[in-house]
Amino acid sequence: MTPDTLAIVNPAAGFGKCAELLGPALERLRQAGIAFDVAETHHAGHATQLAREAYAAGYRRFIGVGGDGTSFEIVNGLFPEAASVHEGDEPPALGFLPLGTGNSFLRDFTKDGVEYATQAIIAGRERPCDVIKLTHTQGTLYYINILSLGFVADVCTLANARFKKLGAAGYGLAVVSCLARFRKRVLPFTMDGFSEANPPATALLIFNNSKYTGGNMMLAPSADSGDGLIDIVRWSAGRFDFLWNFRKCYDGTHVYHPLIFQGRARRIELNFGQPMDIMIDGEVMTVELQTLEVLPSALRVMV
Repeated sequence: MTPDTLAIVNPAAGFGKCAELLGPALERLRQAGIAFDVAETHHAGHATQLAREAYAAGYRRFIGVGGDGTSFEIVNGLFPEAASVHEGDEPPALGFLPLGTGNSFLRDFTKDGVEYATQAIIAGRERPCDVIKLTHTQGTLYYINILSLGFVADVCTLANARFKKLGAAGYGLAVVSCLARFRKRVLPFTMDGFSEANPPATALLIFNNSKYTGGNMMLAPSADSGDGLIDIVRWSAGRFDFLWNFRKCYDGTHVYHPLIFQGRARRIELNFGQPMDIMIDGEVMTVELQTLEVLPSALRVMV
């Protein structure tokens, strides 16, 4: 019988680390009786193309082998087509083999990334997962982890542009640089029809489906990827207050800061009026945002 599972592999993930670990990881799944086909990516966006073609060909289970970016591309290959499943049909399933730099979505469920993810695939553990649809002036994107604006997006944009080859050290350099030129912006938005009359200037604004980003930063401790809601965290602290309390992002206690706003919504309208640098599930880009909308339980995740 032809497998209905496709492992989409980014051999370049983790600066080539994925390619080194790939053979044993896939062989372990095969030894456990998991039947699957394999497709490797060769350029940016290729995983999206492969997932879209595979879904059209009848594949319904996917394994993202790489990092956050690989999973993000697969999700964008599955949707919007997968949002139109017929009544009674199950949505597609996505498993993870985080052989790249990490998988922040998976961190919601475990600290033991590869081992836990492998066991989940072998055992067939699945749970419903919301997908967030982002509409911008040039099209749509889909994500399952985080959309970030402000400080975190600035850091990721700078790290990707100037320090990417340095890995974690490059991220650290970008943090220092962004703190030196720290800035706050007014970023108005509407949540399920409600908007503030005078929103404050903010240093950090995130719209989360899950809790973690950057591997271990619990930016949205109340988020649940299956509750049908987008978690919003806005932090309006000044430079030194932000710097002093930033360490609390790693255990989620930053949300008790008096200048933190938290909210939840099914639909959000973003009224920025200009293109913005964003970080979305580990990827950085510049787009003019319009709306966010939850697609409840549109995906199954193997966790």
